Amino acid sequence: MAPNVLWSRLPLPGGLDHINVWLLRNDDGYAVIDTGMYTPEAVTTWQQLMADLPGNAPVRAVYATHFHPDHVGMAGWLMSQGAEQFWMTRLEYMTCRIVFSQNNDDGVPPEFDAFNRSAGWPQGAIENYTRQYGSYRKRVSQPPFSYRRLVEGQTHSLGGSDWRVVVGNGHSPEHACFYSEELKLLVSGDQVLPRISSNVSVTPMDPFANPMADWLDSLKKLRAEIPDDVMVLPAHQECFFGLHARIDELVKEQERVLGVLLESLQGSPKRALDVFDVLFSRPIPQDNLLIFNLATGEAIACLNYLYELGEITWSVDSEGGRWYQAR
Repeated sequence: MAPNVLWSRLPLPGGLDHINVWLLRNDDGYAVIDTGMYTPEAVTTWQQLMADLPGNAPVRAVYATHFHPDHVGMAGWLMSQGAEQFWMTRLEYMTCRIVFSQNNDDGVPPEFDAFNRSAGWPQGAIENYTRQYGSYRKRVSQPPFSYRRLVEGQTHSLGGSDWRVVVGNGHSPEHACFYSEELKLLVSGDQVLPRISSNVSVTPMDPFANPMADWLDSLKKLRAEIPDDVMVLPAHQECFFGLHARIDELVKEQERVLGVLLESLQGSPKRALDVFDVLFSRPIPQDNLLIFNLATGEAIACLNYLYELGEITWSVDSEGGRWYQAR
């Protein structure tokens, strides 16, 4: 992609079948930004990749943009193979450690079960969630027990160039992007993607959060701080130019969706599950837990956003269902 900046892909299970990873060559080895999900296929791919790296140099440092399994899943494995430094923002690292620890054999926490029921989940989806609870721990190798902290504005010398840490929020708690003014490159992670929108979800660990406001604010911050002439290196799909136009498109579309959602709540009250047809352009299958869970989280993120604006109110019925309605 540029001198000492290499692009590779790791396989992912599911429809989004890859993650882009970025390898920056230093004098003593490579730094890698994002790692892939911990799967047998990813282990095999990394083994081949490390054997084929130019100069036969080792991976010395691991950087994770955020805590999701496809970004941090192989970090612990890479450290076990000889990498010496692991970098992450504080909130991402702590969230990774918490979620990994929560995904134990004790079963679904009652608060998580109540969260899903409040969204209107049918019994079949509840049972599917119970069966698959703990999947984060299966997709992430043992996270390193210590880390080095990435901080907004921090500069890292990688591949012979300076890269500035630019923090975003919303898709995850404290997502790190990396900007090289010299190379005119931005590693955007999942904060900005070329043809799909970042998933912005409320989780049962923080059920009344407002990540949609965080994400929209972060997009505007990126637009203000990063020049439009960069090439964007995203975590998925292809690299692209036109950062500002893409951000404008994402913001405009999200504002349109929020307007349609508010209009749909003018009539009878609805639960999160009941607004799927308003928010999403295709049916959300209940038997695909990953998609169903992400759709639920995003629906609640949109509803919490409107609630914080004072546009809607909510009430809870005798069975714990949460119903939303326009004021």
